[in-house]
Amino acid sequence: MRTRLVEEDELELLRDIERAAGACFREIGMPEVADDEPLPVAVLAEYRRDGRIRVAVDGTDRPIAYLVSAEVDGNVHIEQVSVHPGHARRGIGRRLLDEEADRAVTHGVPAMTLTTFAEVPWNAPYYARCGFRVLAEPEWGPGLRAIRALEEAHGLDRWPRLCMSRDLR
Repeated sequence: MRTRLVEEDELELLRDIERAAGACFREIGMPEVADDEPLPVAVLAEYRRDGRIRVAVDGTDRPIAYLVSAEVDGNVHIEQVSVHPGHARRGIGRRLLDEEADRAVTHGVPAMTLTTFAEVPWNAPYYARCGFRVLAEPEWGPGLRAIRALEEAHGLDRWPRLCMSRDLR
């Protein structure tokens, strides 16, 4: 498996990967999450222009997983990690996270952050295995607070949510 920056003509494919990966939320009683539309192509294109979307590709160079990041509170914030279910449980998501961490370290970034569902097995427990720890609310910077406010407005707080951080120092 190889990773690289996403190409512009692959952005719609990323939306398909997220839809497929999100379907498993239906199986655990979270159909609203499963049915939530992925980021629009125009938004993905902005992240692409900033070099903030990396894909894992199969042997034919077709994306099978992706990671979207942003800068929040001086850290790399993981906006989205999605792995197509046909390629899940092979360490692809972890590899994308580890490579993002390596890039952040070379730029002196102190941490990676993300927000996630507390009780979904492939969310907070998975990220904990990848080196993330739960951030107490007093540890949240203004950027994380703004993200959590948007998530709450979007209805995601119907299920317990967490902010997590992976120290890169």
